[in-house]
Amino acid sequence: MKRTLLLLGLLAFTRILVAQEILPKNFSAEELEKIQRGEFTISSGRGIASPPPYSNLRCAAEWEEIQALTIAWTSYPSILKQIVAAAINETEVIILTENPSETLDYLTSTNAGGPAITNTSNITLVNGSFDSIWIRDYAGNTVYGSEVDDLVLVDWIYNRPTRPNDDASPELIANELGIDLYTITESPEDLVNTGGNWMSDGFGTAFASELILEENEAGNPYGVSAKTEEEIDQIVSDYLGIDRYIKMTALPYDGINHIDMHMKLLDEETLLVGEYPEGISDGPQINANIEYVLANYNSKWGTPYKVHRIPMPDSPSGLWPSSQPTAGFYRTYTNGVFVNNTFIFPTYREQYDTTAFRIYEELLPGYNLVGIDCDNQDAQIISASGAIHCITHSVGVEDPLLISHQPLLDTEDSTNPYLVSAYINHRSGIANARVFWKTSLTSTYNEVAMAFTADNIWEGFIPAQSAGTTIYYYVEATSNSGKTQDRPITAPEGYWKFRVLGEIVGVLESTVSFGKVFPNPASAMTCIPVNFKSNEQGKIVLVNMAGQVVHEVYQGAFPMGEKKFFFDAAMFASGVYNLRVIGEDFSASYPVIIHH
Repeated sequence: MKRTLLLLGLLAFTRILVAQEILPKNFSAEELEKIQRGEFTISSGRGIASPPPYSNLRCAAEWEEIQALTIAWTSYPSILKQIVAAAINETEVIILTENPSETLDYLTSTNAGGPAITNTSNITLVNGSFDSIWIRDYAGNTVYGSEVDDLVLVDWIYNRPTRPNDDASPELIANELGIDLYTITESPEDLVNTGGNWMSDGFGTAFASELILEENEAGNPYGVSAKTEEEIDQIVSDYLGIDRYIKMTALPYDGINHIDMHMKLLDEETLLVGEYPEGISDGPQINANIEYVLANYNSKWGTPYKVHRIPMPDSPSGLWPSSQPTAGFYRTYTNGVFVNNTFIFPTYREQYDTTAFRIYEELLPGYNLVGIDCDNQDAQIISASGAIHCITHSVGVEDPLLISHQPLLDTEDSTNPYLVSAYINHRSGIANARVFWKTSLTSTYNEVAMAFTADNIWEGFIPAQSAGTTIYYYVEATSNSGKTQDRPITAPEGYWKFRVLGEIVGVLESTVSFGKVFPNPASAMTCIPVNFKSNEQGKIVLVNMAGQVVHEVYQGAFPMGEKKFFFDAAMFASGVYNLRVIGEDFSASYPVIIHH
């Protein structure tokens, strides 16, 4: 595990800092006055103002493979330089800048914002106009047609009246990469939204605060058409492929009401949530929101979300966010960004930073963790209500190899093999897939072939292990075009893990047990060893994933001891099945893959 904490001297070129007013992530006083006067103007004439014309739209998750990280070069250049230094080892970094030569000078200088960046081959400077650093809120979002093809960017209306160049800037990124930009800007689909209040699981679910409802309701100050919640849901479905839009109550003291300031979706089922001391600041409402989510929604697998907590630091003087003029800033560790195998997040003080690193190391094994000080007095970006996630955005790869797997839980089963099921898809199709597993971090991985079943599901088995064993594993797939992808993306350094806690005990296992069925996967004659501790009567059947008996292997007497039975797998379609031995007072099952 690489662990990097960047606490660099924060020097800056004065000409860059004075070139532009530092606009906060929240509304400036001038912007509030303009809104009150009804002077909000929507940037028009950019992109394609209609839904992407593809079936099965899918808004990418942040942990997926990306081809570029984007930033806007303006205020807080020392922090931006550190982000660039961490990201260029993973992907191209596209920098919007109004003065490319000065930006390059800063990046390659030894006396500005940290060590010089000597290799600039992965840096692209795009000369263009913009207004603020907060690119997360106004940049376009990665969306795929046909789930893993037809890459486009989708953008909405940015709600800052003095920042029209921000609102128009996604077109600069789209043009640079040659990607179509679709915009949600024409009535009745003129949607006001911000990227800090948007989080997608990559499979049709998005999270937000109820700010999205307020900004588009009747009487909104932006002049966009009034929309009901159902109409908003339909818009994000039509443009971004979201079919479940989870909205939570806005927090009392988070002035921008962006969820990235207190939560982070780490994978399809894991929520990292900021935690205040009991009864402090926004802690009670955050807790109520999470309880609401857990009570009303499950993950894409139909199981409850997993919630982990990470501290929300106070100020050095002990202040927390509140309604008081002297309140503490909204210091948060959840405001981080995935950049392929690297995760970059804000840091504040060692007292809290050490805990944050430990939590991320446990939840994101294999990632290069980079912490950047966002509370330094010379570059106190957190005082402007934002941090690392707020000033970065990403563009997904053109041909994602999508792998989704629900990690296996700890088990008491030390007898039967462990089924690893993964959803795998690529626009060229999948040639093959594998499970790699081991029982010690110092040992080498074992490889097990996975078999295609149906609907992009691939299955493989990790052999049964004895009680007390910890199993580390990952999934790898290769497309027909030759692309190979791992999940977790950091594998083999990264992995999932589960523990074998003990053997299953009870009347069923004490009466009958399977030996190792072989070969498995099976394609022809297959051996089924079964062991009985007493003479019994019953039958052995083959059952498909729908629970239907497709073949009776044997019916009659079972003598005490081990006996081998056989069936011809060539008679059945490829897929995952269960062998079951059933009697009046006993039963047992064993999974088997048939693959031709």
